[in-house]
Amino acid sequence: MKKILIADDSSTMRSLIASTLDAMDDFELIEVANGFEALRILPREKVDLVLTDINMPDINGLELVSFVRNNPLYKDTPLIIISTEGSKRDREKGLALGANAYLVKPFRPEELQQLVAELLN
Repeated sequence: MKKILIADDSSTMRSLIASTLDAMDDFELIEVANGFEALRILPREKVDLVLTDINMPDINGLELVSFVRNNPLYKDTPLIIISTEGSKRDREKGLALGANAYLVKPFRPEELQQLVAELLN
């Protein structure tokens, strides 16, 4: 069973993402409220995909992406940024740091499902 880490400070958004992914295959979902919690989970759990918001307290999503990409243990783990930050500059920065995809909130559930399927297959 594939494990997906969802890092977003909004419990509503985490629930929306989780319900979108529940409609797909069987995934084990791990939900955290910020990048710091995500960094605490990564050494303990082998995750197959990370979904992160940008604007979070403590460690933000861009810092999380940078950490994952610069760590030999996680550098190949697919990452999707899901954020309200929709400017071309924000998108380019997230992708330049190593995110595999960038979705702007609000997103279409099918769009997220398609990206997850592509990255995990």
